[in-house]
Amino acid sequence: MNKSLLSVLIAAASVPAFAQHQQFTMQEATLGIKTNLAPQNLKQLNWIPGTDAYVYAVGSKEQEALLRTIVPQMKADTLLRLTDINNGLSLSKPLTALPSVEWIKRNECYFSDGNDYYTGTLKNNRWEFSKWCSLPENAENIQVDNHSKQIAYTIDNNLFMVDVYGKTQQISNEPNKDILYGSAKVHRNEFGIAEGIFFSPKGNMVAFYRMDQTMVNNYPIIDWSTNPGKNTDGKYPMAGGTSHEVTLGVYNPITKKTVFLNTGTAKDHYLTCITWSPDEQYIFIAILNREQNHLWLNKYDAKTGAFVNTLFEETDSKYVEPQHALTFLPNSNNEFVWWSQRDGYMHLYHYNTDGKLINGVTKGDWLVNEIVGENAGSKELIITATKESAKEKHIYSVNWNNGKMTLLDNAAGVHTAIVNEAGTYVLDKYQSADVPRNIVVKAVNSKWNKTILQAADPLASYERPKIENVELKADDGTPLYGKIIYPTGFDAHKKYPVIVYLYNGPHVQLITNGFPASGNLWYEYMAQHGYIVFTMDGRGSGNRGLKFEQATFRQLGTAELDDQLKGVDYLKSLPYVDANRMGIHGWSFGGFMTTSMMLRHPGIFKCAVAGGPVIDWSMYEVMYTERYMDTPQENPDGYANNNLLTKVKNLNGKLLMIHGAQDPVVVWQQSMKFVKACVDNGVQLDYFVYPGHEHNVLGKDRVHLMQKITDYFDEYLK
Repeated sequence: MNKSLLSVLIAAASVPAFAQHQQFTMQEATLGIKTNLAPQNLKQLNWIPGTDAYVYAVGSKEQEALLRTIVPQMKADTLLRLTDINNGLSLSKPLTALPSVEWIKRNECYFSDGNDYYTGTLKNNRWEFSKWCSLPENAENIQVDNHSKQIAYTIDNNLFMVDVYGKTQQISNEPNKDILYGSAKVHRNEFGIAEGIFFSPKGNMVAFYRMDQTMVNNYPIIDWSTNPGKNTDGKYPMAGGTSHEVTLGVYNPITKKTVFLNTGTAKDHYLTCITWSPDEQYIFIAILNREQNHLWLNKYDAKTGAFVNTLFEETDSKYVEPQHALTFLPNSNNEFVWWSQRDGYMHLYHYNTDGKLINGVTKGDWLVNEIVGENAGSKELIITATKESAKEKHIYSVNWNNGKMTLLDNAAGVHTAIVNEAGTYVLDKYQSADVPRNIVVKAVNSKWNKTILQAADPLASYERPKIENVELKADDGTPLYGKIIYPTGFDAHKKYPVIVYLYNGPHVQLITNGFPASGNLWYEYMAQHGYIVFTMDGRGSGNRGLKFEQATFRQLGTAELDDQLKGVDYLKSLPYVDANRMGIHGWSFGGFMTTSMMLRHPGIFKCAVAGGPVIDWSMYEVMYTERYMDTPQENPDGYANNNLLTKVKNLNGKLLMIHGAQDPVVVWQQSMKFVKACVDNGVQLDYFVYPGHEHNVLGKDRVHLMQKITDYFDEYLK
């Protein structure tokens, strides 16, 4: 072999080894997992209604198209091209990318380009496109009803709709800007609320929230980008204070009349789980009292607004938290599935509209995450649940009459499911610690399956740290799940600084069997720069059942800190942990936890970074705070114990506090009052503000944020 050829082979052989020592840039550590380091995916993956065919986007630029595949034959063809759209519409400014296509039925779709909406119909293997409508530029809360091809939307505080004839109807004409129609911000998006407009099943009527905020205190949010700064008053109901009042209206576009449902006299009760009956005769609403410990599932006449009856009630000594609308069973006007945590975990219950419990559908020390489909023929729901592991999510079919469950996937990890209309096939997308993304199409009632994507590891060329799962126990014996991430090039004979990242608040779970195994590339960046990183879900976190979550009731920041201290004890027991160089970081509830740890257990951590922190729970919003803390009037000791303004003198170490200047969730005043308390008590605090950002610092500025946090730990822990 000649020397030149030998040198080429040696160089080629050395590339993978060299490449595997590549380190993340801060840009990659912050944004990479959603951009250049994201696992391969199939864009616009979905089922075509009424068929056993799925589509996804292929190609790029002007060659982009939707590929259709018929199962189980796996016969593929090109269904729709970007050129078909541009040629069919003859736009003055052609589309440069395939728009997001939404299916109305098997041969009909729609898409939008900005606020312009278009429809497409497949006739004789040829697409015909036409302009549907144009919405005003300031339209918000847009809801499209596929069945009737109508669109409802809001402008400022009023509600409008484009009817079946393409005419715009103004549903409300409210001059008071503090009375909102159709807003998705009702009850500050608690109780599973994500929208404020609800078309009836056939599109003959539209229900909507009406939220009156006139009685709620104004709260200033300052826009500092103008000169002078501009105040845009919002409404912010704080714990124990006056809350807004909500009702539900029903509009008939034929008669152009609105009726409001008679939902009762308690003006500050909560209305959620809005559900139409399939025959459009009734609307069901879960009414929750202000104390959040008593729920009524009520039935109302959609035409008159009259209260019909209460189907059943639910109570709890701590709180009831409804989060899901009713799921009516196929071909039935009087049988539905209800979600409830009454047995300690979120499960499904089969009811009829007389309020009779027919049977429990699911049961056990695990919880249901989603209903993703239904199969009328086999009387089965397709669900995702934590039955195999609290750190995973799997797909099951379950018979709604007898509760028989069948696991539909066979791989560890976190699975999401897209189900065809008949409930006979599932697109299973999953990840795990060592699987970036796989997508499998499978039959629900047979073993047939086909893998359609196995994504390569986008992190294969990077120097990756060793990651271990950790299980500790709370004071009451409850298992606590965590992860420890070791420095790259780890040497057990050395001592390393440690960063603890935490959240530990309701509805959030950090520890899952997902990709990447670390959970966050910034953790790995820090490991590449010589840190041990530790994170753990303590009691109060999500996805572990009601007892686990309610352990923090009326004393936020107490049991959670006790659990995080178990993690601290574990870290201190490791010979390679330098207990004198420990830092802690969290955002939002995690910012509250970080600050609490520094003040209530001073001296453990040398430095900390707290982002967007709640400092005084009496200044946080009504719905969330009163669920977990009751009101300040009912629980003065709980609020006092966790008020961090009274504990600033305890600070023993360096604390950097960060806040978004336009934060409407944890208002800026929270950390500003903490700054003032530090000044009053002669306590030094490091503080930074991100103008133009709300509760989270997003986009390119997030790289700046994570660099600032990293620099702070480097300064005080290295």
